[in-house]
Amino acid sequence: MKFAIPGPSDSWWQQKPVIVTAEGVPYLLLLILSASIFTLTDEHGTELLINVSVCVATALWMLGMHTLNPARHQRSGRAAAFVAGLLVLTAVLVIRDSWFGFFAVVCFGYSRALLRWPWQMAAAGGTAVIAALSQTTGLQVSILTHLAVFFIALALYALFLPSLMWLLWEREEQLARHKKAADELSAANLRLEATIAENEGLHRQLLGQAREAGVLDERGRMAREIHDTIAQGLTGIVTQLQAAERAADQTPADPAGWRRHVAAATRLARDSLSEARRSVDALRPEPLECGRLSEALAGVAERWSGLNGVPVQVTTTGTARPIDPDAEFTLLRAAQEALANVARHAHASRVGLTISYMENEVALDVRDDGVGFAPALANRGFGLVAMQQRIAAMSGTLQVESEPGGGTAISACVPTVRALAEP
Repeated sequence: MKFAIPGPSDSWWQQKPVIVTAEGVPYLLLLILSASIFTLTDEHGTELLINVSVCVATALWMLGMHTLNPARHQRSGRAAAFVAGLLVLTAVLVIRDSWFGFFAVVCFGYSRALLRWPWQMAAAGGTAVIAALSQTTGLQVSILTHLAVFFIALALYALFLPSLMWLLWEREEQLARHKKAADELSAANLRLEATIAENEGLHRQLLGQAREAGVLDERGRMAREIHDTIAQGLTGIVTQLQAAERAADQTPADPAGWRRHVAAATRLARDSLSEARRSVDALRPEPLECGRLSEALAGVAERWSGLNGVPVQVTTTGTARPIDPDAEFTLLRAAQEALANVARHAHASRVGLTISYMENEVALDVRDDGVGFAPALANRGFGLVAMQQRIAAMSGTLQVESEPGGGTAISACVPTVRALAEP
């Protein structure tokens, strides 16, 4: 049997029970009751032999049926047989002497520890009968009084012992449910921790990928900006310095010609430096800070024409209106790249630049009457590649038409803000 006793320093309702295995307690109780009864009563001969025999039989029954191997018979049919036999032997002891009614607590304990529910309630009822029987054994009263006392005691014990058994069983079930809930919660916590660890790993991976993508995007942006600002500016500076050198060789007595080219180179250097700084700071180009796209394109075309000596006709169709800042930036860079390509390769005598405002799109067309090139060479230069990347990032389109001796036409078209907002 197992008994729960409180700790020595805490209140019994606060301290968790300390489980103490005490298989010898039933034998000790039986021995104490037997010794006390046989000492206090004047029994001898056959009566004494019968009482001693029943006590020994009870002890041997507990020893053989349970004590020698208790774990194998717990909650089994043999356990039920053991408890039933113990109830019968205890009833015989009570009939022999009412003091053996105290041994009924052993029957209750074994029933609680060894039987399944609801057989525990049946054993509690049997224990109640034994306890009631102990209250009437030895009474020297009439049979009616004897029966009345018996049934009153039986009613009281039948109310108390099964109720106590049910309360103990209910507490055990609650503990089992709490343990199951705690195990499920612990398992859920472990799964949650594993999920959190997995999410943290994915989060770190996504952050790493985002950083790599950001680095690649920034490298691409800086490459395009360097090409559109510093590279074009340096090309223009070299061109002006070469022109200044030729002017100095041809007319050494007239410094005004080469000084004009040097001044243009100086202005290009300053403009390129300013644009490079704005590119590093990811700012909008200066022409767009002062006006609309059509005005910025007119200013770019005017400066380009003054440096290269090629007239540019700027035309605006449709109603000029504010559009997405990124679209303005993309079209301005496309115009700068197209004009730079004309200056480097086209050998053109005139250039036409048209900005068209349509309902859902804005289009930029740059045409020249230069030497042109084969269409197969259209995607070889970084300038056109960068232009295509910019236009594609805005969900726009870029078309290049050219043939040897037939000039070149570049058309870039990007959606407006309203078009971008549509599903």
